[in-house]
Amino acid sequence: MARVYTSSVINAAAARVWERVRGFNDLPRWHPLIRDSRIEDALPADKVGCIRNFNLQNGDNIREQLLGLSDYDMFCTYSILISPMPLEDYIATLRLTPITETDGTFAEWSAEFSCDPADEDDLVNLVGTDVFQGGFDALKRQFGGG
Repeated sequence: MARVYTSSVINAAAARVWERVRGFNDLPRWHPLIRDSRIEDALPADKVGCIRNFNLQNGDNIREQLLGLSDYDMFCTYSILISPMPLEDYIATLRLTPITETDGTFAEWSAEFSCDPADEDDLVNLVGTDVFQGGFDALKRQFGGG
């Protein structure tokens, strides 16, 4: 089982960052790799079980299912259903924690998945750097830092 963990500090209040990332269909609003997104079957974007179907800037299509969402604990957990990446059983969690001293946000994004051992290092790097850290870097820019 491959594991990815990325963390970052965003210089904005956690409630503001959560407002930006909370919507399961809001990836194009904040993540530079995402071109467009829609929730299938016209379900609400915060309904556990809903499926987002989105396209990357390069045209690749991904489908993910929302498995958990908590406004109180500021996290969402989701799985990949279909992806061009050679992986299976992918489950990820994006979590925000307030930094009370600075009114900032400690952001964590983690994932576990199965893949061919020959692909593991490349996939861990792709997910951790391009997807997770790339998203955090975009949020830092949007909130006036980084």
